[in-house]
Amino acid sequence: NRLRFLAGQNLTLTAGGASAQLPIASCPCDDRNLQFHVVRNAEDSFAQQVFGSLKSGDAVTLYGPWGDFVLRADSPRSIVFVACDTGFAPIKSLLEHAMALDLSERLYLYWFATLPAGHYLDNLCRSWAGALDNFSYVPIAAEPGDAPALVGRIATDLADLHAFDIYLAGPEAFVRSSTMTLREQGFPETQLTAAIL
Repeated sequence: NRLRFLAGQNLTLTAGGASAQLPIASCPCDDRNLQFHVVRNAEDSFAQQVFGSLKSGDAVTLYGPWGDFVLRADSPRSIVFVACDTGFAPIKSLLEHAMALDLSERLYLYWFATLPAGHYLDNLCRSWAGALDNFSYVPIAAEPGDAPALVGRIATDLADLHAFDIYLAGPEAFVRSSTMTLREQGFPETQLTAAIL
C-alpha cells in the first residue's frame, strides 16, 4: 500500500496494543517505504514493543497523516533547518523533499545533539554535503539549555538571517527557547515553522 502525505507530517502508529505519535522521517517521493525514528526507551511502551517484540511481518496500524509542519514551496528564500536530537526525523523528511523538488538556492542543516551518539545519521548528512553544492551540514554537540547560544551561532554564520526561512524541530524546551530567541532578534514569525516532539 501507499500513503499520501506531506513532508514533515505525523502518523499515529499502533503495534501490539502500544501507540505512539511520530513524525514521518522519509520523503513523500517514496510513499511505499515509510521511516520513523524511535528512541530506545525503557519507559516508553511503544519503544519497548518495537525493540522487544515486533518482528518482520507483524501488523502495525497507521492513522493519519496529520500536522502542518510542512514546506512552503512557494517561498523564494533559502532554507535553514534546525533539529535537536530526534527533531531530525521531520527535518529529514523536509530536507529530502526540498532536495527532490530542487526547491531552494541554499539549504543549511544545523543538528544539535544533547545525547551521546545523538547525530545518529551523521554519515547520511555528510554524504549530502559531499554530493550537493547547495547543502551545508553543521553537527553540534550541545547541552539542553544551550538553545539561545546555538541560535546566536546560526545568526553569526549566516550574515542576514532574515533572508531565510527557518524550520525548527525538537523537544519542547529547545523549540520554545529557540523561538523566543529568534523573536527577540526580530526574526519574522511568517518565516519560522516549528514542531515540538
